[in-house]
Amino acid sequence: MFGNPFYISFPGLGIAPFAMNKVAFSLFGREIVWYGVIICIGMILAFIYGSRRFKKEGLEQDDFFNILLLVIPFGVIGARLYYVLTSLDDFIGKPFLDWIAVWNGGIAIYGAVIAGIICIVCYCRAKKLSLPKVLDALAPALLIGQIIGRWGNFCNGEAFGTDTTLPWRMGLGSTEAITRFVHPTFLYESLWNLALFLIIHFILNRRKKFDGEIFCFYAAFYGIGRGFIELLRTDSLYIGIFRVSSVVGFLSFLVFGALLLAGLIRAGKRKENAAESGFKTPESEDEHDAT
Repeated sequence: MFGNPFYISFPGLGIAPFAMNKVAFSLFGREIVWYGVIICIGMILAFIYGSRRFKKEGLEQDDFFNILLLVIPFGVIGARLYYVLTSLDDFIGKPFLDWIAVWNGGIAIYGAVIAGIICIVCYCRAKKLSLPKVLDALAPALLIGQIIGRWGNFCNGEAFGTDTTLPWRMGLGSTEAITRFVHPTFLYESLWNLALFLIIHFILNRRKKFDGEIFCFYAAFYGIGRGFIELLRTDSLYIGIFRVSSVVGFLSFLVFGALLLAGLIRAGKRKENAAESGFKTPESEDEHDAT
């Protein structure tokens, strides 16, 4: 990460070097950084969208709020724990406060997702809610947070990739005389997540074949996108020689891609059986209404 301020440019796109400052403003003597502001904006928009999706899935709003009260704090804990466990050499021998100091940076989205899913599973079991429906409602909301949150990395001058000469290369430097040009991997992931969100919002939400389809789609295709993007980054978390996020991403694609395919096959067979017996499935009724 560069000092404060630092400089960014996109020469291939005609954008000259401009100064970036991690600090947005001061409040009661405390510096408020852009990263935190952007994360909060992402969380608010994700909350609004998730609340509406919860209602459209036929779920109660009270359950949505209860889940958020669990997911937000445990998601932060999970994000920090994931980061610490994959960076143990940097924390061994340091005071406990350094282990939990998220305000100094050091969180990982996969840790937040894993901890959040554990909370959701436990809540759904306790309340006897449909776990697939809940995950379908929350997956696109999570994508909104991820789309916006990556721009916090931009404001920090972090989460970039290896050197490149591609037209969309991003210049980074401590002065206006920028000499290093890298892959803007934060932008790659933000755009990939935006594409997934648009597919879910405009296609899958309207043509869902089975409960859990949207979450499986999200987990599979976010995973493979993150897996490849991570291979370009210079700040990956490692276990041995393996980039943790790439391994998790590719495994996620294999597991949830298989579940997605199996679910679509089962849904297709149910539709065929219903057509043969003269009954209409919910999907066929939706298609009839659309015509």
